[in-house]
Amino acid sequence: MKLKVALDLDRAGKDVAAAIRALLARERVLALNLIGSPGCGKTALLEATLPELAKTHAVAVIEGDIATSRDADRIRALGVPCHLINTGGTCHLPPNLIARALQDVDLASTDILFIENVGNLVCPSTQDVGEDAKVAVLSLPEGDDKVLKYPRLFREAGCLVLNKVDLAGVLRFRREQLASDLAQVKHGLPVFELSALTGVGCPSFLEWVRGLYQKKCGRPTVPGRRRKA
Repeated sequence: MKLKVALDLDRAGKDVAAAIRALLARERVLALNLIGSPGCGKTALLEATLPELAKTHAVAVIEGDIATSRDADRIRALGVPCHLINTGGTCHLPPNLIARALQDVDLASTDILFIENVGNLVCPSTQDVGEDAKVAVLSLPEGDDKVLKYPRLFREAGCLVLNKVDLAGVLRFRREQLASDLAQVKHGLPVFELSALTGVGCPSFLEWVRGLYQKKCGRPTVPGRRRKA
């Protein structure tokens, strides 16, 4: 039986986000909100990490896109429960849409919920959707100047995933510039340099995710089995 979320979806966004956060805390679910530009590799990051994470934790995904089910189809192909939200043009996932989606997520059988937001460095960073942490995803082809151009995302993020490091040999990406800019925006922000294509660096990101779950929720459930009340 799937848990039904008792939320007043007409309340202000902050109230809905707070209700979502309380619900996820009661259900011992860690929620991570992936934010990044189109093509930075958010879905590829999930493809590279979910199979390994699923060995120790029960995972699920809420997939946000303006149109099509292409990214959701990629996640479902992994055998991971995935709820698709097509916004029809809205450039971010607001908390009321997350609340509606949660009515179709079996939270009692979920340890870690990933929310893949609509591809955008601006609008999604302004929205609190009840997540435990925002994960900023940046790729080398986007350039090393994005932190100061879009500071809010990096200021509010719990970590930065720097994807597509396998392209470092053919791109002029200045890591020292990125580090300098991050120091101005959010000193000490964890940075995980990885390639979702090759898998290089992914274990460190997974260790961070598991650490957040342990801190919030304690021991995980057995993947694929329902958590006892």
